[in-house]
Amino acid sequence: MKPNSLLLESISEEALKILQEHTNVQVATTPASGMDIATQMPIAAIVTRGAGVVNEALIKHCKGLKVIARCGVGLDNVDITTASAQSVKVINAPGSNADTVAEHTLALMLSAQRQISVYVQAVKNNNWAQRSQYGGDEIRGKTLGILGLGNIGSKVAQLATAFGMSVQYWNRSEKETPYQKVDFDTLLATSDIISLHLPQVDATRHLINASTFQKMKPTALLINTARGAIIDETALVQALQNQSIGGFAADVLQKEPPIKNHPLLQFPNVLITPHSASLTATTYNQMCVMTVQNLVHVLKGEALDERVVFNRAALEGNV
Repeated sequence: MKPNSLLLESISEEALKILQEHTNVQVATTPASGMDIATQMPIAAIVTRGAGVVNEALIKHCKGLKVIARCGVGLDNVDITTASAQSVKVINAPGSNADTVAEHTLALMLSAQRQISVYVQAVKNNNWAQRSQYGGDEIRGKTLGILGLGNIGSKVAQLATAFGMSVQYWNRSEKETPYQKVDFDTLLATSDIISLHLPQVDATRHLINASTFQKMKPTALLINTARGAIIDETALVQALQNQSIGGFAADVLQKEPPIKNHPLLQFPNVLITPHSASLTATTYNQMCVMTVQNLVHVLKGEALDERVVFNRAALEGNV
């Protein structure tokens, strides 16, 4: 008899077929319905992406739970502490989105530095004369500071180097890399562009705050394709108002979607995309399929690549 799995949100068609082949899939249509399903039958596996929250109550409610699978990389929507205490494996898809998020990071970086949105809007407003403002700048020759040199941060470094940037990084541990490791304050003070690639854990919450903004160059651009809570958004708004930094571009916010008339959206030097950096059709499917395949391995008692099984030390390695 196939074990039951609880699906908290949609996954790719290919991944769903694999999940259906090996488990009896129970679909939670609302956050509360997941708990209801768990009271009616044993649940061996929970599958989520970024929105479906796997909290302490749900984990303890699922009798016979063996594995929680997150179709993606970040694990901030899963209660890791409770899962570990219950001997439940937590798996994700490490490295599956590194290329596409790195590309998105460079796209934001280039768009912010070259003021692409300003020029595009000018043309739409029949203002061809905007070309004479000389508002943009090159990233070539600039210093990029990367906070967190994991899979994505390393890809960003490679792309930035190809564009002629000088790359430095800050990480809790030193990496075998051609890039220079510097201390946190030095990176803030000397980088023309700062790109965040850290996990969301207690140590990184509001790591970028009023104090850190004061240490940055007034022309510096801040790029965030990691997690919104790494930045104190109140302090960010103040820094933009005071022109303490040159601009901000991000794919993530502390609360998503943002409220109507969110203050960050009012600045011309701010670019926000809707947490879509990894959501190309190809990468979305790869993340889902990789995760579900590993879930099946866990249910069958088969060995996994150790990168896939959650390990807090590994997650915090970029802090």
